[in-house]
Order: sequence, then C-alpha cells, then structure tokens
Amino acid sequence: MKTSTTAPTASATPPLTSRAAAELLGTALLVAIVIGSGIQATELTTDVGVQLLANSIATVFGLGILILLLGPVSGAHFNPVVTLAEWWTARRGGAGVTAREVAVYVPAQIVGATAGAILADAMFGEPLVEWSTHDRSAGHLLLGEVVATAGLILLIFGLARTDRLRYAPVAVASYIGAAYWFTSSTSFANPAVTIGRTFSDTFAGIAPGSVPGFIGAQLVGGVVGLALVAVVFRPSRPSRTAG
Repeated sequence: MKTSTTAPTASATPPLTSRAAAELLGTALLVAIVIGSGIQATELTTDVGVQLLANSIATVFGLGILILLLGPVSGAHFNPVVTLAEWWTARRGGAGVTAREVAVYVPAQIVGATAGAILADAMFGEPLVEWSTHDRSAGHLLLGEVVATAGLILLIFGLARTDRLRYAPVAVASYIGAAYWFTSSTSFANPAVTIGRTFSDTFAGIAPGSVPGFIGAQLVGGVVGLALVAVVFRPSRPSRTAG
C-alpha cells in the first residue's frame, strides 16, 4: 500500500523483474495477513469489536514490516492507486514510475493479492476459492473508501514532498490501522487487495458485486489525495528582498 520508501540512485535501482516480484510477494503477504487474521479472530471470539481489533493490529504490524523489508526493492506500493499516483507525479515532473513499470506493477499486485487470499484460506482449512457473500455496496461505505484512499495518498506523497519517507513504514501502517476504525468501510483503500478479498467468504471478504463500486471510490480518493497534496504541499516561494 505505498510509494518509494527509499531513494536509491539510478545505478542502484533493482531490475524490474525483482521489483515486480517484490510487489507480488508484498501484496500476497499483505492480503494473507488481512484475511488470515480475520479468520483467526472469528475462530477465537464472537465479539465483532474484538475481531476487528485483532484484524487491525495484525495488519498494522504486518504492513509496517513489509514496507520496511521491500521498500528498498520496489518502493513497497502493494497498491495500484499508489502506483498510478506515482506515475502521474512522474508525468508532472516529479519522481515516480514509468508507464512500463505501471504495466508490470499493477498485474503483479493483483496476482499477488489473489494468491494471498488463496494462501490464507489454505492455512485455515477454508475452501481455496470461495466467493465472498459480504455485500459492501452501501453509499456510506463508498464514501469511507474515498476518505481512506485520499488520506493514504496525502500521507505518502506528503512524506515524499517533505523528505520524510524514511518514516513510511510506521506512518503508513499507523494510518491504515487508524482508518480501520474511523472509516465506515474499514479502509480497504487498495484495488488489488479489494479484488483479492473476493476470493474468501470470511470476515475480511467482499462480494464480487461490490468490487466495482469500491475500486471506483478508491480511484476517486486517489485523485482527491493528489489534489490535496498539490494544495497543502506547494513548493516554497523564494522570499523577496528589498534593494
């Protein structure tokens, strides 16, 4: 779920195959964490609040570790909205990924998310592929996704604009953990993760019919987030001196 957390020189940039593998692996493990902890929580308690608490805590720690580990390789996006936002930033003269890299990253993220869902199901003895029946199509949930995704993009690119991406593992994981609780949708904020979660009819799942609305809301949130970055983090103007 994140933009480049390191700033290697061009000569130090890993091969595209390595970066794609990092995106696939990171997204797979992220989805396995989200779904697996959700299954574990429902097996341990019937209290929905405790289930969500367990799910969010596992996601916070897991996501932070994944960004810390894989950020130096691929930037640890794990999220098509973040990848597309980086591409747009690069088109506008900033640092980011190329169109070729987008064409590799996004499929890797989606494949990884699907594999992660299947892995989580397998670990807990669930059917490997069982379409979720958890409907999430209500309008207030879509608004929650716009807010969650906009906040994520504002955070990541705000850190980049202020040269504080070294804090991304803690900052991004903390934001997602908070957004589990302050957004109505529990903060999917990621099209790849949304697709992956359709493959598990468990606590963290989402019905396939709800996916288009969620992804549309996430894309809108990405645009809103970039607009907020442009407004809040404008480059400083040089001060004028008399004389």
